[in-house]
Amino acid sequence: MQFTVKKYNLAHQQEWNDFVSTSKNATFLFHRNFMEYHQNRFDDFSLMIYKDEKLYALLPGHKVGNKVYAHNGLTYGSFMLQDSATFLNSFEAFKTMLEFLYENEIAALEIKVIPSFYNRMPSDELEYFLYQAKAQITKKDVLMVIDYDHQLRFEKNRREGINRAIRSGLEVKLDQNYKEFWNEVLLPNLSKKHGVKPVHSLEEIELLASRFPNNIQQVSVYQKGKMVAGTTIFLTHTTVHPQYVSGNTEKNGLGSLDLAYDFAINHFKEGRRYFDFNISSEENGTILNKGLLFWKETCGARAFTADNYLIETASYKSLNLTLK
Repeated sequence: MQFTVKKYNLAHQQEWNDFVSTSKNATFLFHRNFMEYHQNRFDDFSLMIYKDEKLYALLPGHKVGNKVYAHNGLTYGSFMLQDSATFLNSFEAFKTMLEFLYENEIAALEIKVIPSFYNRMPSDELEYFLYQAKAQITKKDVLMVIDYDHQLRFEKNRREGINRAIRSGLEVKLDQNYKEFWNEVLLPNLSKKHGVKPVHSLEEIELLASRFPNNIQQVSVYQKGKMVAGTTIFLTHTTVHPQYVSGNTEKNGLGSLDLAYDFAINHFKEGRRYFDFNISSEENGTILNKGLLFWKETCGARAFTADNYLIETASYKSLNLTLK
């Protein structure tokens, strides 16, 4: 048994994508047609790990100086495996990957571990390997998540918001109206409140939605034909995730966001286990956003955590498992 590592290039695109499509802990974010929409922003350093010449694991990554990140252009990024991967073989693959990075003058690797609820089956090997390698936790975020198998009812204030929306004549639609959502709701709100822009431009989200029509959907809320709120939804095998959510300045009075969330939570749940509201923490997890926590908990969400790790690649030299 021998493990080897190759740096990804365009010639590997189909092999990479085929692996992602059947991986036990990958999502469509790791498909190269998603990753490469912003390839001009990153110096790609994605890795492919082979066992006896058969692809065994993947690491999406990009390089900055002598450090590799997995992956700052993605919500999460980690060591991807198949359901046939065994614990000890996966450890050897991980160790070989660190050695490859070290020999290519990469001093450190930062990993954003995929939240466990995105996995199609148990896949916590990596966190044990990181523990054995004495990796440092650099960030721990709190994610608020609905478990559809134990779904809690909306609390009174959220139900009142939905009733206000109905009385106000609001209409919720599943459409592809990214343009109006971006230009009339999302961009103005982010600029006014936070002085920032969304990660994806309108052109980028329209491109990605055209490439992944089963994974990216737009929920829009209208009043008399004018959009007043919306959410852009990312769908994986296990999870519904509102990537962007925004309403106009009257959203609280209209109940438009309550209506949008109620629709998204229930419309996409079939065949999935979780609804991921995203993080409610800031400053590398050291500060909690009380308002976000309250809002999401009143929708029935409860907490998961997600970790970032920093690992020195030289640790491969002393990285061994004690077996008996």
